[in-house]
Order: sequence, then structure tokens, then C-alpha cells
Amino acid sequence: MDFIDQIKSISQQILKLREQIQTEEATKSAFVMPFINALGYNVFNPIEVCPEFTADVPGLKGEKVDYAIIMHEKPIILIECKWCGGNLENPKHNSQLHRYFHTTEAKFSVLTNGIIYRFYTDTEKPNIMDEKSFFEFNMLDFHESNINELKRFSKSSFNSGELEDVARNLLYTKEIKRIMTEQLADPSPEFVKFFASQVYSGRLAASVMERFTDITRRSLKEFINERITERLAAAINTPETSTPSTEGQEVESESSSDEGIVTTEEELEAFHIVKAILREVVDVGRIEYKDTKSYFGVNLDGKTTKTICRLRFFPTKKSIAIIDAEGKEAKKVLSSLNEIYGVAGILKDRARYLAQDETTQPEVVEQ
Repeated sequence: MDFIDQIKSISQQILKLREQIQTEEATKSAFVMPFINALGYNVFNPIEVCPEFTADVPGLKGEKVDYAIIMHEKPIILIECKWCGGNLENPKHNSQLHRYFHTTEAKFSVLTNGIIYRFYTDTEKPNIMDEKSFFEFNMLDFHESNINELKRFSKSSFNSGELEDVARNLLYTKEIKRIMTEQLADPSPEFVKFFASQVYSGRLAASVMERFTDITRRSLKEFINERITERLAAAINTPETSTPSTEGQEVESESSSDEGIVTTEEELEAFHIVKAILREVVDVGRIEYKDTKSYFGVNLDGKTTKTICRLRFFPTKKSIAIIDAEGKEAKKVLSSLNEIYGVAGILKDRARYLAQDETTQPEVVEQ
């Protein structure tokens, strides 16, 4: 089984068992150990994967990290685990891993709840773990690029020297993206001034800056929405030619009656995959579904005017249709539910767009 297939298999296991896992130990057994094994390390060989690895801190004897991956008799990666239902944002988790890192020879450490894996190293000060992770891998929301980065930590690919340079680049890239996200939501005067000075020759007085702040914010959002439409066109089969269906003619208008509508287990499983993908973009409590006779729709806030995607599952054909910035459908045929992860980035872009409360949403076009 290929590496990506192993990761997808664990991801499906998480979706099925997450609600039943109530302890840290169960999280380790069900999610973390299979993850380490997928990276190529033998979890049943304590010389290679050492559980409860001693990382004594001066003045605090008996400190142990959950797992240490060993290579050439030296620890290379420390892994600290928390319960899958827990929040990794708790400062004491980082502090704990920080202490372990300082007392061992390992150059990399990981904080995880079995779903999110945060990778750390020492880019700022030698042998002192950075406060910020340089790479984060989400088992329920990943792309091919994430898989390629993760594979660098596998047994067959691990190279400490190369990874140190990769870690720095990933950290800087992550921080630049964070700044760009902040500027998109609330552009700073310096950011606005940069753009305004390119197109406006007059004096940038306070009133002018105020006007250009709104213009800059709107321009950025329009640019992103245009890019969403372009990505949809490039990544999804659009437009899709309609063909006669043995399942009967689709009626694209929503029925006012629920009579004859059956929500299947497969549709609900797909809905949970979409929710898992979007959980870091919007509050999952806002993500709802509406089943109709012609499609299973996933929307925001229970509003069909805020449709994220539509699922059409027939015995001989399955597809997902994501709504673009103009309110039209772009469809992709699915051979399996796992292929929904392949359009995760576009689904997240669509959800972000819909979550912009101040933006007037276009009417969703029935196709």
C-alpha cells in the first residue's frame, strides 16, 4: 500500500472511531501508533520506537515523552500525545514538549492529538524548541503537497540536515501566509499605502487612506473569488455534459415536501468528510445539509443561498458539485468518497467566501 493510501486509511479510521475514543491511551493505540507505522517505523520494536522515553529535566527526574523514534541509537523525533478530543492550544502542552526537547539529542518534536500533528525544531536557538510549529498535518484535511512534506519524516526519507533547511522554509512560508490572512481581513495602513501609492498620484491624506482601505479590502476579496472560479475550472470537470440517466430524470428544483426523500448512510458519510475538511475554516455548527429529491446539499447556516456543494449519488454514478463565485455549479465525478479530499482546498475557499457576512452572495443557480 502506498504511503498516501495508508494515511487515507487512518483518516477513515479516525472518522469512524473519533466519537468513541475517550482517553489518551486509546488515542495512541487507535490513531498515533498506526500513523508512526505508516511512516515506516516499527512500533513493536522498542529499539526503533521507544514508548515512555526518559527525558529527564534538571530538577525533575522521571520526565517521560510518549514516544521517541530512534535511529542509529539516538532519538531523532520526540512525540507527545494528547487525547483526540483535546485542544492542542493549551500552553502547558508546548511547555512540556519544550522541556523534553531541551534534554535530548532529537532535532524534531511532534505534538499531536492523533488528528493534528504539529512539528517543531530549533530554527531560532540551537537545542531550544521554537515556540511556533514549522509544519502542521491534519489527518482529516490534507493535500498532495502536505503528504510530500510529511513523507520527509518517514524512515526511508529521513535526512536531518536537509530537514533543517526545509523546516526553516516551511516556518517562514507559514508565517507569511498568516500575515496575508490578517491583511485580507483587516489591511494595515502600511499595506494599504503600498497599493494606493501604485494607483493614486495625490497626497494620501487620512480621508484618502480611509477610502483606499475599503477599496483594498474589496479588491483583495474580488481577486480571491476570481481565483476560486479559475481553480474550479481547472480542477473540476466543468461544464459537465448532461446524459440520460437510468436512475430517472433529475429535477433540479428543491421539493417543498420531504415525501420520498431517503438520506443514505453514504450521503451522511460524505457530509461528515466535508465537515471534517471545513472544521478549521468555519464553526462546524454552521455546516448543515438539506436532502432533496435531486441532490444532497451542504450549506452554511441552513441557507440554500449559502450552498457549499451538492452531492448526487446514484448506483452507477456519483458526483460532487461545488458552487463557484458566480453561483454556478462545477461538477466532479467521484469513483470513491476519498476523492472528496482531492477538492478540499476548493471546498475551504468556497466556505471562506460564504462566511464573509458583509459580502452580498450571488443567487445560487439551479442547473
